[in-house]
Amino acid sequence: MNKLIAPNFAPDVINQLRNYGKLMRIDKPIGIWLLLWPTLWALWLAGEGSPDQGLFVVFMLGVVVMRSAGCVLNDYVDRKIDPYVERTRSRPIASGAVAPLEAVILFTALSLIAIGLATMLNRPAQMLAIVAAVLTVTYPFIKRFISIPQFILGAAFGWAVPMAFAAQTAETPELAWLVFGTAMIWAVIYDTFYAMVDREDDLRVGVKSTAILFGEVDLFVIAGLQALMLVALLLIGIRAGLSTWYYLSVAVAAVLMAYHLWLARDRQPAGCFAAFLHNHYIGMVVFIGIVLHYTFHPATG
Repeated sequence: MNKLIAPNFAPDVINQLRNYGKLMRIDKPIGIWLLLWPTLWALWLAGEGSPDQGLFVVFMLGVVVMRSAGCVLNDYVDRKIDPYVERTRSRPIASGAVAPLEAVILFTALSLIAIGLATMLNRPAQMLAIVAAVLTVTYPFIKRFISIPQFILGAAFGWAVPMAFAAQTAETPELAWLVFGTAMIWAVIYDTFYAMVDREDDLRVGVKSTAILFGEVDLFVIAGLQALMLVALLLIGIRAGLSTWYYLSVAVAAVLMAYHLWLARDRQPAGCFAAFLHNHYIGMVVFIGIVLHYTFHPATG
């Protein structure tokens, strides 16, 4: 009897764990990358090229845990909407693969892990972590009430920046908020591309987004935000005293931004989604520029 139960039980457990992984979007790491790059910018700038190794580990784990928790909460909140949106109807809760109660338990477990990671930080960073938690919980609900939920998402995705500065230096200087603002603008850009994919479905089910708000001038507004982000990146370079390596990376980022506008030029869902996914490379090249600066111009203080 036991021999018959065990072989059938194990595949069911593995399959359900796989569903939990899908609920946390482990199979779609783009969100981790988009959250990771500004965090790395901040760690390297705050540590002047040599961030604390312990903080590096804590923040890398924190990126994965908080992104996963945010995805679980988002799908739980949207469980009555996702079945009516083409792109989201196969998500684990919407498809019935994961029960809402299971999602709540998983979110609670991830939140407890995040709290444990926060206890490893200093007091200034812990205080900022409270704000990060509020932003994470607020975002899934806010898109039902305001037309610019992408700005809330941007604040949530960028909040690791002041946390990293506070953890590394016990302060949040002007540079920290400049990097945060840049990360926030970037999130509005790429998440507007993302929202353009679902614009018709969102209009039908009543979900608000900047893609809907910007309407026919969406690409023009995105181009303006891209220009603003480039200016902010240049100001970061000036404020942090970065070298040519960094400015070359900003130039590459500008080329990538133009390419993303070209991908979304017809506003077709496939092109908009490709532009969203490709934004990951902007964060990467900026980080490479920062690393190259500190590699060839190490801090001497």
